[in-house]
Amino acid sequence: MSDGYVRTTTEGGIATVTFHHPKSNSLPAAILGEMAKQISTAGADKTVRAIILRSDGEKAFCAGASFDELVAIETEAQGLTFFNGFANVINAIRTVPCFVLGRVQNKAVGGGVGLAAAVDVCYAHASASVKLSELAIGIGPFVVGPAVERKTGTNAFGFMTSTPATWRSAEWALRNGLYVEVFAEQQALETAIQKHATELAGYSPEAMAELKRVMWKGPEDWGKLLPECAAISGRLVLSDFTRNAIAAFKAK
Repeated sequence: MSDGYVRTTTEGGIATVTFHHPKSNSLPAAILGEMAKQISTAGADKTVRAIILRSDGEKAFCAGASFDELVAIETEAQGLTFFNGFANVINAIRTVPCFVLGRVQNKAVGGGVGLAAAVDVCYAHASASVKLSELAIGIGPFVVGPAVERKTGTNAFGFMTSTPATWRSAEWALRNGLYVEVFAEQQALETAIQKHATELAGYSPEAMAELKRVMWKGPEDWGKLLPECAAISGRLVLSDFTRNAIAAFKAK
Protein backbone atom coordinates (compact mmCIF):
# COMPACT_ATOMS: atom_id res chain seq x y z
CA MET A 1 0.00 0.00 0.00
CA SER A 2 1.39 3.35 -1.02
CA ASP A 3 -0.95 5.25 1.29
CA GLY A 4 -0.47 3.71 4.72
CA TYR A 5 0.54 0.24 5.85
CA VAL A 6 -0.05 -2.71 8.15
CA ARG A 7 3.01 -4.52 9.50
CA THR A 8 3.38 -7.53 11.76
CA THR A 9 6.48 -8.41 13.76
CA THR A 10 6.78 -11.51 15.92
CA GLU A 11 9.15 -12.02 18.81
CA GLY A 12 9.04 -14.21 21.87
CA GLY A 13 5.57 -15.54 21.12
CA ILE A 14 4.13 -12.02 20.71
CA ALA A 15 2.85 -10.79 17.34
CA THR A 16 2.57 -6.99 17.08
CA VAL A 17 0.23 -5.78 14.34
CA THR A 18 0.82 -2.10 13.58
CA PHE A 19 -1.26 0.02 11.22
CA HIS A 20 -0.69 3.53 9.94
CA HIS A 21 -2.29 6.05 7.63
CA PRO A 22 -1.05 9.62 7.11
CA LYS A 23 -4.55 11.04 7.70
CA SER A 24 -4.77 10.49 11.46
CA ASN A 25 -4.58 6.71 11.10
CA SER A 26 -7.90 6.60 9.27
CA LEU A 27 -8.98 3.31 7.77
CA PRO A 28 -9.37 2.83 4.01
CA ALA A 29 -10.44 -0.55 2.67
CA ALA A 30 -6.88 -1.70 1.91
CA ILE A 31 -5.76 -1.19 5.50
CA LEU A 32 -8.87 -2.87 6.89
CA GLY A 33 -8.27 -5.86 4.63
CA GLU A 34 -4.64 -6.17 5.65
CA MET A 35 -5.47 -5.82 9.33
CA ALA A 36 -7.97 -8.68 9.17
CA LYS A 37 -5.55 -10.81 7.16
CA GLN A 38 -2.52 -10.21 9.37
CA ILE A 39 -4.44 -10.70 12.63
CA SER A 40 -5.83 -14.00 11.33
CA THR A 41 -2.39 -15.09 10.11
CA ALA A 42 -0.81 -14.29 13.46
CA GLY A 43 -3.54 -16.20 15.26
CA ALA A 44 -2.96 -19.24 13.05
CA ASP A 45 0.76 -19.27 13.95
CA LYS A 46 1.14 -21.87 16.69
CA THR A 47 4.17 -20.04 18.09
CA VAL A 48 2.12 -16.88 18.75
CA ARG A 49 0.64 -16.70 22.25
CA ALA A 50 -0.54 -13.06 22.23
CA ILE A 51 -1.26 -10.32 19.69
CA ILE A 52 -0.81 -6.59 20.24
CA LEU A 53 -2.84 -4.28 18.00
CA ARG A 54 -1.49 -0.73 17.77
CA SER A 55 -1.06 2.22 15.43
CA ASP A 56 2.05 4.21 14.60
CA GLY A 57 2.58 7.81 15.61
CA GLU A 58 1.96 9.88 18.71
CA LYS A 59 -1.28 11.50 17.56
CA ALA A 60 -4.62 9.80 16.89
CA PHE A 61 -4.87 6.08 17.51
CA CYS A 62 -7.46 5.90 14.76
CA ALA A 63 -9.75 8.44 13.09
CA GLY A 64 -12.16 5.78 11.86
CA ALA A 65 -13.38 5.30 8.31
CA SER A 66 -11.56 7.08 5.50
CA PHE A 67 -13.69 10.02 4.36
CA ASP A 68 -12.01 9.88 0.95
CA GLU A 69 -13.34 6.37 0.44
CA LEU A 70 -16.74 7.14 1.94
CA VAL A 71 -17.42 9.87 -0.62
CA ALA A 72 -16.22 7.59 -3.43
CA ILE A 73 -18.91 4.97 -2.68
CA GLU A 74 -21.50 5.01 -5.48
CA THR A 75 -23.60 1.88 -4.89
CA GLU A 76 -24.97 -0.09 -1.96
CA ALA A 77 -22.77 -3.00 -3.01
CA GLN A 78 -19.67 -0.83 -2.77
CA GLY A 79 -20.85 0.44 0.61
CA LEU A 80 -21.36 -3.09 1.87
CA THR A 81 -17.87 -4.07 0.73
CA PHE A 82 -16.27 -1.08 2.46
CA PHE A 83 -18.06 -1.39 5.80
CA ASN A 84 -17.65 -5.14 5.76
CA GLY A 85 -13.94 -4.41 6.14
CA PHE A 86 -14.64 -3.37 9.73
CA ALA A 87 -16.68 -6.53 10.25
CA ASN A 88 -13.79 -8.66 9.01
CA VAL A 89 -11.32 -7.05 11.43
CA ILE A 90 -13.64 -7.47 14.41
CA ASN A 91 -14.37 -11.08 13.51
CA ALA A 92 -10.66 -11.78 13.04
CA ILE A 93 -9.98 -10.47 16.56
CA ARG A 94 -12.92 -12.50 17.90
CA THR A 95 -11.94 -15.79 16.31
CA VAL A 96 -8.16 -16.00 16.76
CA PRO A 97 -7.34 -18.46 19.57
CA CYS A 98 -5.06 -16.10 21.51
CA PHE A 99 -5.68 -12.89 23.41
CA VAL A 100 -5.52 -9.63 21.46
CA LEU A 101 -4.30 -6.65 23.47
CA GLY A 102 -5.02 -3.12 22.30
CA ARG A 103 -2.72 -0.13 22.76
CA VAL A 104 -4.52 3.21 22.34
CA GLN A 105 -1.98 6.02 22.57
CA ASN A 106 -4.31 8.90 21.71
CA LYS A 107 -7.81 9.76 20.48
CA ALA A 108 -10.09 7.20 18.86
CA VAL A 109 -13.07 8.05 16.65
CA GLY A 110 -15.81 5.86 15.18
CA GLY A 111 -14.21 2.71 13.84
CA GLY A 112 -11.20 3.38 16.06
CA VAL A 113 -13.47 3.05 19.09
CA GLY A 114 -14.67 -0.20 17.55
CA LEU A 115 -11.12 -1.53 17.41
CA ALA A 116 -10.54 -0.57 21.04
CA ALA A 117 -13.74 -2.37 22.00
CA ALA A 118 -13.09 -5.47 19.90
CA VAL A 119 -9.73 -6.39 21.43
CA ASP A 120 -9.82 -8.65 24.47
CA VAL A 121 -7.94 -6.23 26.73
CA CYS A 122 -7.36 -2.56 25.93
CA TYR A 123 -4.75 -0.30 27.55
CA ALA A 124 -4.78 3.44 26.92
CA HIS A 125 -3.03 6.74 27.50
CA ALA A 126 -4.78 9.54 29.38
CA SER A 127 -5.15 11.45 26.10
CA ALA A 128 -7.12 8.58 24.52
CA SER A 129 -10.56 10.19 24.52
CA VAL A 130 -13.27 8.56 22.41
CA LYS A 131 -16.15 9.63 20.18
CA LEU A 132 -18.71 7.72 18.12
CA SER A 133 -19.23 10.37 15.46
CA GLU A 134 -21.18 8.39 12.86
CA LEU A 135 -24.65 9.80 13.53
CA ALA A 136 -23.35 13.30 12.80
CA ILE A 137 -22.66 12.31 9.19
CA GLY A 138 -25.94 10.50 8.63
CA ILE A 139 -24.94 6.93 9.36
CA GLY A 140 -24.37 5.13 12.67
CA PRO A 141 -21.87 2.83 14.36
CA PHE A 142 -23.76 -0.19 13.09
CA VAL A 143 -20.80 -2.51 12.46
CA VAL A 144 -18.68 -1.55 15.48
CA GLY A 145 -21.72 -1.04 17.71
CA PRO A 146 -22.04 -4.65 18.90
CA ALA A 147 -18.38 -4.66 19.99
CA VAL A 148 -18.71 -1.33 21.78
CA GLU A 149 -21.97 -2.28 23.47
CA ARG A 150 -20.47 -5.60 24.58
CA LYS A 151 -17.80 -3.70 26.53
CA THR A 152 -19.66 -0.61 27.74
CA GLY A 153 -23.22 -1.84 28.11
CA THR A 154 -26.31 -0.52 26.39
CA ASN A 155 -26.64 2.66 28.47
CA ALA A 156 -23.13 4.01 27.80
CA PHE A 157 -23.23 2.89 24.18
CA GLY A 158 -26.54 4.66 23.63
CA PHE A 159 -25.16 7.79 25.28
CA MET A 160 -22.07 7.80 23.07
CA THR A 161 -23.84 7.15 19.81
CA SER A 162 -26.56 9.74 20.48
CA THR A 163 -24.01 12.47 21.30
CA PRO A 164 -21.74 12.16 18.25
CA ALA A 165 -20.14 15.61 18.63
CA THR A 166 -18.96 15.00 22.19
CA TRP A 167 -15.59 13.60 23.22
CA ARG A 168 -15.58 11.26 26.22
CA SER A 169 -12.39 11.21 28.26
CA ALA A 170 -10.12 8.22 28.69
CA GLU A 171 -11.22 8.11 32.33
CA TRP A 172 -14.85 7.93 31.18
CA ALA A 173 -13.92 5.06 28.86
CA LEU A 174 -12.14 3.35 31.76
CA ARG A 175 -15.16 3.68 34.06
CA ASN A 176 -17.43 2.29 31.37
CA GLY A 177 -15.40 -0.79 30.55
CA LEU A 178 -13.76 0.17 27.27
CA TYR A 179 -10.27 0.42 28.78
CA VAL A 180 -8.78 -1.68 31.57
CA GLU A 181 -6.07 0.80 32.57
CA VAL A 182 -5.18 4.38 31.68
CA PHE A 183 -1.65 5.77 32.00
CA ALA A 184 -0.40 9.33 32.35
CA GLU A 185 2.88 8.53 30.57
CA GLN A 186 3.31 6.86 27.19
CA GLN A 187 6.24 4.79 28.44
CA ALA A 188 4.11 3.41 31.25
CA LEU A 189 1.52 2.37 28.66
CA GLU A 190 4.17 0.60 26.58
CA THR A 191 5.59 -1.15 29.63
CA ALA A 192 2.21 -2.39 30.83
CA ILE A 193 1.12 -3.87 27.51
CA GLN A 194 4.48 -5.53 26.87
CA LYS A 195 4.47 -6.97 30.38
CA HIS A 196 1.01 -8.42 29.89
CA ALA A 197 1.86 -9.88 26.47
CA THR A 198 5.06 -11.41 27.84
CA GLU A 199 3.09 -12.96 30.69
CA LEU A 200 0.60 -14.48 28.23
CA ALA A 201 3.44 -15.86 26.12
CA GLY A 202 4.34 -18.18 29.00
CA TYR A 203 0.92 -19.75 29.41
CA SER A 204 -0.72 -22.81 27.85
CA PRO A 205 -1.99 -22.00 24.33
CA GLU A 206 -4.68 -24.67 24.66
CA ALA A 207 -5.98 -23.18 27.91
CA MET A 208 -5.93 -19.66 26.50
CA ALA A 209 -7.79 -20.78 23.38
CA GLU A 210 -10.52 -22.34 25.51
CA LEU A 211 -10.70 -19.24 27.71
CA LYS A 212 -10.96 -17.02 24.65
CA ARG A 213 -13.82 -19.17 23.35
CA VAL A 214 -15.68 -18.92 26.67
CA MET A 215 -15.11 -15.16 26.90
CA TRP A 216 -16.65 -14.68 23.46
CA LYS A 217 -19.66 -16.89 24.12
CA GLY A 218 -22.69 -15.08 22.75
CA PRO A 219 -21.37 -13.25 19.66
CA GLU A 220 -20.98 -16.46 17.65
CA ASP A 221 -23.49 -15.06 15.16
CA TRP A 222 -21.35 -12.01 14.38
CA GLY A 223 -20.15 -13.67 11.18
CA LYS A 224 -23.70 -13.08 9.94
CA LEU A 225 -24.74 -10.08 12.05
CA LEU A 226 -21.89 -7.69 11.29
CA PRO A 227 -22.19 -7.97 7.48
CA GLU A 228 -25.91 -7.25 7.89
CA CYS A 229 -24.97 -4.13 9.87
CA ALA A 230 -22.46 -3.23 7.15
CA ALA A 231 -25.28 -3.29 4.62
CA ILE A 232 -27.18 -0.68 6.64
CA SER A 233 -24.18 1.66 6.65
CA GLY A 234 -23.58 0.93 2.99
CA ARG A 235 -27.09 2.14 2.18
CA LEU A 236 -27.10 5.20 4.42
CA VAL A 237 -23.71 6.47 3.21
CA LEU A 238 -25.30 7.21 -0.18
CA SER A 239 -27.72 9.79 1.29
CA ASP A 240 -27.50 13.48 0.49
CA PHE A 241 -27.21 14.17 4.21
CA THR A 242 -24.04 12.09 4.45
CA ARG A 243 -22.53 13.56 1.27
CA ASN A 244 -23.12 17.09 2.51
CA ALA A 245 -21.93 16.37 6.05
CA ILE A 246 -18.66 14.85 4.86
CA ALA A 247 -18.08 17.70 2.41
CA ALA A 248 -18.65 20.24 5.19
CA PHE A 249 -16.26 18.42 7.48
CA LYS A 250 -13.53 18.21 4.84
CA ALA A 251 -13.95 21.93 4.07
CA LYS A 252 -13.09 22.95 7.65
